[in-house]
Amino acid sequence: MASGHDETYEKQPLLSSSGNTPKGSVKKENTLNGSTRSQITLKIHTQYQPKFSPRKLVVVMCILVTEMCERLSYYSVVANLILFCTSVLKFTSNDAATISLVFAGTVYLIPIVGGYIADAKAGMFNTIFGSALIYLLGLFLLPASATDYVALFGDGYDLSVEWRRAMFLTALVLVALGTGGIKANVGPFGAQQVQDVGPQAVQTFFNWYYWFVNAGALIAYVAVAAVQQNVSFGWGFLIPFLTMLLAIFFLLIARKNYIHKQLKGSVLGDSFIVCWQGCCRPSPPYKETEGFFDTARLHYGGSYSDQTVDGVIAVVRVLPVFFFVIMYWAVYSQMSSTFFIQGERMDLHVGGSQVPVAMLNAFNTIAIMILIPILDRIIYPCFQRIGRPLSHLHRIGIGFILAALSMVVAAVVEIERKDHFGFEQEVGDETFFASNISIFIQIPQFALVGASEAFTSISGLEFAYTQAPVNMQGMMTGMFMATSGLGNYLASAILKIVESATKDDPWFPNEINDGHAEYLFFLLAGMMGVFFLGYLAVAKVYKYREYEPNLDIEAEVKVGPQPPQQTTRDRESSDTVF
Repeated sequence: MASGHDETYEKQPLLSSSGNTPKGSVKKENTLNGSTRSQITLKIHTQYQPKFSPRKLVVVMCILVTEMCERLSYYSVVANLILFCTSVLKFTSNDAATISLVFAGTVYLIPIVGGYIADAKAGMFNTIFGSALIYLLGLFLLPASATDYVALFGDGYDLSVEWRRAMFLTALVLVALGTGGIKANVGPFGAQQVQDVGPQAVQTFFNWYYWFVNAGALIAYVAVAAVQQNVSFGWGFLIPFLTMLLAIFFLLIARKNYIHKQLKGSVLGDSFIVCWQGCCRPSPPYKETEGFFDTARLHYGGSYSDQTVDGVIAVVRVLPVFFFVIMYWAVYSQMSSTFFIQGERMDLHVGGSQVPVAMLNAFNTIAIMILIPILDRIIYPCFQRIGRPLSHLHRIGIGFILAALSMVVAAVVEIERKDHFGFEQEVGDETFFASNISIFIQIPQFALVGASEAFTSISGLEFAYTQAPVNMQGMMTGMFMATSGLGNYLASAILKIVESATKDDPWFPNEINDGHAEYLFFLLAGMMGVFFLGYLAVAKVYKYREYEPNLDIEAEVKVGPQPPQQTTRDRESSDTVF
């Protein structure tokens, strides 16, 4: 032979008729010196169903309904959070906005911890269930902090404002802890149930996952917010407690049919050592390294396998993308803070009734729920058919543009609002000097944020899941969620900086009728534009990691000399995104 050696293969029978033991082959090579070198390869493939079975559909629906109920509970808390803080707990508007932003920021930072616990310690299902119980305790304290005890038990049984504040803030902490364990894991856990059907099924799952998230939000903003504003916060906060019980019920009824990935531990601890070895270990004199982390690989004298190093590389590569998403969430957070304060000072009357200020968030969710099926069934497939599929990073960038436009629209609305002051309006227990322009003029800015979310948030979740190593999928999702938390903190910091820098002619004072909130909106639009330009530069050089479903198990055991394993770098496409 031209290669200088002969090859023969000996087929090996199944070791067990049960099907649990893999097929294998032994490759024997006769080398030039007459010795024999053997290489044994074992391959394990799980058997996949080519399409959804009825049982799989039931399992997925249980997860989706669980998430819908959980999101209904969460958005029932945040829908009128500012109004509750100002009318019942007697915080100022600025303090209430800060509480809202810090709470939302914390809610989206904790998923990093929730993802790590699921990946390394408890598994996704156990983490979701345990977090739901903590969540439930927080939701129990909310109606307790809002109930009118004098009406129930008579004089002498009322709670002071200080006690109500303490109970409410404790409840927010527990809700944040519970949400963190759920948000990082429900999406990946659901995708885990369908990934054997193929990558398209994973994309479709995330689209419909987000649809159910917004279905829960829609119910909260339309129905629960109305109860809170027009009946009482006591009854309004009891509803999310009951819907969280319902979420736990749907999570548990399918527990015997869930697919669970094998718990292998997170590579978080190894990641730091890989980074240290890649940075500080010298390259071996007999080999030339090709990448920054190569000196951490076993065949370059390091301590870690190619799989572990490639996983760390995957995490490091997504960090610049995640960094630019932070500003997007700072803009997004305006819906629950500045948009709400703006809406309180607009005409809320429709006929003889008053709509809840928080109901305008429903137009954000309606935009998402309409757009998701259109994107999933029409727009994305059309781009694929013409050979120009929209990548994850394309879609995230489109969302950035729409978010910036929403801020421009909000600024224009603010200018018009202040040109048409007309009457005093009571919202909750507070009275505002309001514009006679209908609050429904805010619909375009809410709808634009919703459209941006359909692109950036859904694609970001799918991007985080598909680019993560198998044993870091929960944590990588948590890291993407953390960008939202950091965005809320950034928005709070921007608000404080603007407040401090514009004391002589305030942009966003406690009474925004006396300020220039439109300047704040224009500032946010400009910052989003600058971040978008930076994002373009990062997206152009990003190389996708090959998506490998964690249920398609292929294990190789080799005896004898081996060449270096193929790395992620070798498998990646060199095509740029933009």
